[in-house]
Amino acid sequence: MNREKPQTYTAEFRASAVKLANQSDKPITQVAKDLGINVNTLHTWIAKYSRPKESDKTVRTDDHLYEELKRLKKENARLTEERDLLKKAAAYFTKEHR
Repeated sequence: MNREKPQTYTAEFRASAVKLANQSDKPITQVAKDLGINVNTLHTWIAKYSRPKESDKTVRTDDHLYEELKRLKKENARLTEERDLLKKAAAYFTKEHR
């Protein structure tokens, strides 16, 4: 049985093949055929190179959450102040009405 060694491709070739497949109007099967590679190989590369990096998740900051919390605390204080003012006004007009 004559078993061929699988062909290895450079990282640059893989990246350019994925870029071509994503930007081309042609179907992925046609792009793979034009490049002389197996369509399943190209699908694997697209999935691998399109996946977000794990390190991006660890770099994420929570600054937006702190800003939102700050905004909500200000809004809560304003609404509490308005509520208290309305309570006083209601009490005043209730007294005046009697």
